[in-house]
Amino acid sequence: MVHRRKWLSRERFLDLLGATHLIPGPNSTEMAIHIGYARAGWAGLVLAGVCFILPAALMVTALAALYGRYGALHRAAATLAGIKPVVIAMMALALWRLGRTVAKTRPAAVIGVLAAAANCAGVNELFVLFSAGLTSTLYRCGGRLRSQLGSLPYAILLAPIASAASAAVAPAPACTLGRLFFFFVKVGSVLFGSGYVLIAFLQGDLVQRWGWLTEAQLLDAIAVGQMTPGPVFTTATFVGYVLGGLSGATVATVGIFLPAFLFVAASGPLVPRLRQSAAAGAFLDGINAGSVALMAVVTFRLGRAVLLDPVALAVALASGAALARSNINSAWLVAAGALTGFAIGG
Repeated sequence: MVHRRKWLSRERFLDLLGATHLIPGPNSTEMAIHIGYARAGWAGLVLAGVCFILPAALMVTALAALYGRYGALHRAAATLAGIKPVVIAMMALALWRLGRTVAKTRPAAVIGVLAAAANCAGVNELFVLFSAGLTSTLYRCGGRLRSQLGSLPYAILLAPIASAASAAVAPAPACTLGRLFFFFVKVGSVLFGSGYVLIAFLQGDLVQRWGWLTEAQLLDAIAVGQMTPGPVFTTATFVGYVLGGLSGATVATVGIFLPAFLFVAASGPLVPRLRQSAAAGAFLDGINAGSVALMAVVTFRLGRAVLLDPVALAVALASGAALARSNINSAWLVAAGALTGFAIGG
């Protein structure tokens, strides 16, 4: 866009890149939507977003259909089992890199630790993110209020644990297309940071609270999402297919990506002002710390389910070392893990 086609100046490109970090949703998708709007207005906004999402969504849907038919077979299960340790290594490395960026200050580190503790105790992911942003804002901008309340901002994250525990016993709702759609709209509307934070929401609601998915199905969804190009959010497409067939895949995909289109359309003129606001900047920093905390919790939980034998542990360590020490494309590691699982499963 900048060097070869010269559709955008470097400065304009960087402005758009910065804008994607100030709104929820998948950064890569939102960048494509921003560029489409900059080049061709509203028609460009829609066209760029759809063309960026559609190929990956179609690939994931095809793989989900194969998974639904052959996923229980021994060879297919073994192949996915070889991919899962690679996925855990990718999540752990992303967590390490994002954590170093986010936790540069003691308040950010404390907010992250409290957010992780609250999530482990059963507090809803949405509340964790909001509380992390509010805590950061109070700490940085509270001024006189902060001096009067002492350590209260740090304790905000832990306040709702009792109510969250009581809510956890509520009966799980049945999985319908409407509930599936609104679940993914909700998730797409609040996710900041890495696309891997999506996994925390999937595990928290669909696996633990509602029981719509098993942990094994969630791991398979993540693995398939890593096997295809495109945004990590297409993991939702796989989940939708598992839960509701082709209709489920469609509503999940539309639901998870719809907020990105709306946020880009609404935020264009507002983005330059957000980072100029100390309160808005502090809130976003707190949400980023909470997002990394959610990633840490889900990586630990999924790691316990995957790294159960020496082979899986060796694949994960080798993948992590390769990713950390080289610029190798992760798709090659996913393929290597698949071959390893296939060979050992045979």
